Amino acid sequence: MIKVNGREFEWHEGLTVEQLLDKKRYTYPKIIVKINEKLINKEQYVSTVIYDGDDVKVIHLLAGG
Repeated sequence: MIKVNGREFEWHEGLTVEQLLDKKRYTYPKIIVKINEKLINKEQYVSTVIYDGDDVKVIHLLAGG
């Protein structure tokens, strides 16, 4: 199991950030992803593997006034 935004989520070996975003249906244009408090660059989503027990934060950026 991993945690995604504080909630447990099913994990499988080889799970990448890109796959997680697809499974969770996160399609927002501006997203920040952190794994264990380490910021992941968008270009690395396809190659960054999430490991069992990781704490993942997916933050949707909004503009406002």
